[in-house]
Amino acid sequence: MTDAPVVGIPSDPEIERLDATAALCLSGGGYRAMVFHVGVLWRLYETGLLAGVKRISSVSGGSITAGVLALQWRELSFRPDTIKSEFIPKFVAPLRAFAGVTIDAESVILGALLPGSIGDRIASAYDEHLFHGRTLQDMPDEPRFVINATNVQSGVLWRFMKPYMRDYRVGKVSKPNIALAQAVAASSAFPPVLSPFELRLRDSDFELNSGTDLQRPPFTTRVVLSDGGVYDNLGLETAWKRHETVFVSDAGGKIEAEEKPETDWARHSYRVLNLIDNQVRSLRKRQVIDSFKSKARKGAYWGIRTDIADYALPDALDCPLARTMQLAELPTRLKRLDDTTQERLINWGYAVCDAALRAHVDATLQPKPAFPYPNSGV
Repeated sequence: MTDAPVVGIPSDPEIERLDATAALCLSGGGYRAMVFHVGVLWRLYETGLLAGVKRISSVSGGSITAGVLALQWRELSFRPDTIKSEFIPKFVAPLRAFAGVTIDAESVILGALLPGSIGDRIASAYDEHLFHGRTLQDMPDEPRFVINATNVQSGVLWRFMKPYMRDYRVGKVSKPNIALAQAVAASSAFPPVLSPFELRLRDSDFELNSGTDLQRPPFTTRVVLSDGGVYDNLGLETAWKRHETVFVSDAGGKIEAEEKPETDWARHSYRVLNLIDNQVRSLRKRQVIDSFKSKARKGAYWGIRTDIADYALPDALDCPLARTMQLAELPTRLKRLDDTTQERLINWGYAVCDAALRAHVDATLQPKPAFPYPNSGV
């Protein structure tokens, strides 16, 4: 497809046909996305669809959620009757506890005043609260978890996976023993305050001749990374090219109108860059949805800004647009969310995922949907 949301790169293998398998893409958006995707995964888990996913590709806030899921994957039986005994205590509970702690403000202040970078402090917080020293090698072999960052030096995607991490221009490092917290910190280093994240490597870590044109120091020794959403805001790149069915969960933000935009060069430039980014995000989203509509791809897209009424389901969960838009407008921060807001976000992710799946994938999905936290609604 000439209007596909991703483009080929020199290292892509020749694929005659897509794998008849499913992939899941989790967007960024700080704690807002992290918690929204918990609700999405809740519905996918209880319907049995999550167990069949072969690749989970994530960026930014979605990578926090994906990282916890990766570590807990082998501990889950993926039966609907294990929601309370396994899914909630092993996956939901640690993410909810983490969402109750602000980590960005302290990391920025201490990173500016004390030795050590902001990115290193974010990684330390992730490790303390969620990952506890685990590395990329602690992720399962299947499904393939792909944590995406943007290489500021090469201008392309840097992929963290269990078998390898790579940038097609810089090269490939096999079986990387990188802390999972570092990979997630790189993926969620959203600019300007949390970016960049620096990864220190050795030139000898890379497989010989595995990069196209930049496999040399300092590209191979001091890797400067930013938020994965800078390059691929939906985490599509590594999923779309291989899998026939793609589920896309989008909790990304949207630039707001400004009556009096700043005119100094720094803030005006930042505003213009955000406008460009917003247009790229919108274009990619339209291309994804058009691919589903034209039957070029199977799957579904849902977003935190979706109007659930658009799915025209008579039994969709009650999610008034005015209420869900309040959740969509939460700032892209790693800032504490109170319990009620967390429960509303989880309920909304669950409800809109359910509506998209039943409208476009399988109208007979069971069990019948019900808010995970019925007293909170959306």
